[in-house]
Amino acid sequence: MFHSILVAVDGSPSAAKALEQAVDIARSEGARLTLITVANRPRWIGGPYAMPYPTDEELRQEAERIVEQAEAAVPEDVPVSTVVRKAPVADAILARIRDGEHDLVVMGSRGRGTARSFLLGSVSRAVLDRSPVPVMVVRCGKAAAVARPTEASFA
Repeated sequence: MFHSILVAVDGSPSAAKALEQAVDIARSEGARLTLITVANRPRWIGGPYAMPYPTDEELRQEAERIVEQAEAAVPEDVPVSTVVRKAPVADAILARIRDGEHDLVVMGSRGRGTARSFLLGSVSRAVLDRSPVPVMVVRCGKAAAVARPTEASFA
């Protein structure tokens, strides 16, 4: 059923859980995994204790560390490759879905809820809404949900 699974990783516990799910699916389907992370500057959320932004090189190094750590968690019997992109996160994942001929996306969700997602943005929601392939969103300690694309996804 699935041959090429794209797994979004960011070093979070929900991404680690998503990777576990993706490995199980890849093993049962004989699929290969592609791990993607995005070196992107965080959005500015002002405040009196704002910290300086990391440099582009620091962002790239951190992204490389994240995919290397995730790749090390994949068993040797599951084919895996890694991709690091620099772009808005959801856009980078959606571009990779199209360019990489993936037939499933697996990603974690931090479960911020509707109100916080509206204010802060939600990568999983953006990918879910715009992906041309099924998306599995995994939350820590919660069941996974799979959404199949609809005609609206292709707009």
